[in-house]
Amino acid sequence: MKILSVQPNLVEQVHEAILLEISSGKLTPGTRIIQEQIATELGVSRQPVQQALLLLRNQGVLSDAPGRGLIVAPLDPDHIRHMYDVRAVIEGLAFRKAAINNSETAKREGPGYIRKGRQAAQSGSVSELIAADMAFHHFVYSMSENLLVAPAMETHWTYTQRVMGEVLMLDEKPRDIWDQHETLLQAIISGDGALAEQHAREHILAAANFIIERISPP
Repeated sequence: MKILSVQPNLVEQVHEAILLEISSGKLTPGTRIIQEQIATELGVSRQPVQQALLLLRNQGVLSDAPGRGLIVAPLDPDHIRHMYDVRAVIEGLAFRKAAINNSETAKREGPGYIRKGRQAAQSGSVSELIAADMAFHHFVYSMSENLLVAPAMETHWTYTQRVMGEVLMLDEKPRDIWDQHETLLQAIISGDGALAEQHAREHILAAANFIIERISPP
């Protein structure tokens, strides 16, 4: 086998750095991505940047620019709808299994995630809100004890971060969804798998409706 020239961890770090710039609004839809500039700003070679950009393109965050190169892709309502339909099914399963398998863990550790989420909402920081939301959902994935859930959701979360960032910035005060998260947590704590799945699906589909409404022209 050939010696690998780029550490996967470095590509992941570049990927996350670019995604953060997009989700925080520093790189807006239609902005042309300049590979050399990113490499210089991050203090890395062009190779990990190139690989990270390819990943983001495949994940729908970037798209081909007219002529050559890449731009930040505009949000596509159809893509958002399709993605959230899939998320509703996978997350419904995760919440169901979490309620069945780990209601006590949810009761013991879950309130901490809710507190951090409320703190993020009070701060108004888009990046903190996204991080808190992801942490809560990944906590549920771990409680589901289905090792395929988190990998299946990885690509969805990349696009979700991009979507959440743009939508949260549309309001002077980002929407606080932590009452909804607390309801989801209580469903898991109850041990009622069917109820937890129902609430999770409703939560995801309601989020899709809100996002599509916010990005649609008046």
